[in-house]
Amino acid sequence: MSSNESNPNAPSVVEHMLQLTIGYMPAICINIVAKLGIADQLANGARSAAVLAKATNTNEDALYRVLRALSTVGVFSDIGSRQFAQTPASDMLRSDHPQSLRAIAAFLTDPLHFRCYSNLMHSVKTGETTAGPTLGKPLFEYLAENPEESEVFNDAMVNGTQVVIPPLLEAYDFSGIGTLVDVGGGHGSVLASILQKHKQMKGILYDLGHVVDGAPVLLERSGVADRTQVVAGSFFESVPSGGDAYIMKNIIHDWDDERCLVILKNILRASSSPNVKVLILETVLPADATPHPGKWFDIEMMALPGGRERTDEEFSRLLEKSGWRLTKIVLTKSLLNVIEAMPA
Repeated sequence: MSSNESNPNAPSVVEHMLQLTIGYMPAICINIVAKLGIADQLANGARSAAVLAKATNTNEDALYRVLRALSTVGVFSDIGSRQFAQTPASDMLRSDHPQSLRAIAAFLTDPLHFRCYSNLMHSVKTGETTAGPTLGKPLFEYLAENPEESEVFNDAMVNGTQVVIPPLLEAYDFSGIGTLVDVGGGHGSVLASILQKHKQMKGILYDLGHVVDGAPVLLERSGVADRTQVVAGSFFESVPSGGDAYIMKNIIHDWDDERCLVILKNILRASSSPNVKVLILETVLPADATPHPGKWFDIEMMALPGGRERTDEEFSRLLEKSGWRLTKIVLTKSLLNVIEAMPA
């Protein structure tokens, strides 16, 4: 029995393929409503396109057509008479939602991505990133030179931490760590969240200078600035010494194996205790054909920074080559898991 025979409302094969081919259209429309804060405007009830257009200084008819199209994929509800209401999906775009995805959505659908993905064939043919032909330089060099794009990226990383850190803290026991070094820790959102729960722990935040420049405000607001040392530098050159554990959120997946080995060996070199741990917060891909969002994030890694998502076996081999041994993988209720390793 075909899917259409079992479910007469299911899209036909033709409709399904057409939906996939226009996938960029909902994406860029989500970027627009995220930037305009439409979900915030609907937080207290339905509003008309005219009212929303006036509040966001946009063209009423154009905004109406964008919202009407998005309602067909469950983002906002078209309730008639050119009025729109919130849906569970659009509610996640509110800036004050406890599980807000607004900054992540704005980053993953921003024009920078569209520019880079227009050159995806270059990646498929060469194995190189799209950043070269699109930006003229590696992604992170481009971000360092473009503060507005860098802010969008950093906001998305902080937003991502807000989503994954509660299940992470629930699943993994950080007690017993005296000093935690966050390698490539951005503005410090991961480190701050862990320090807030573990009052006796101290932290070292380590990232490039233009990145950690934005950390003091977040650390102060989180109430952990007095326990956190901020250090600027490149993890390809060295990492701070003195950590009982070194944590990295979505760092290893940015890089190919060769550069990951440099990072992991630098951490091993900086640590003096045989009991030191490295904690890698990443998606772990299923080794079989099971559908998984990480298989799409893997395309993102291939296209932009040049890294990859990995299976548990790939993590184990990478760690072994760099002088570590995989001790366990702790599953969480988010897309990120904790890959724990100790010196081999």
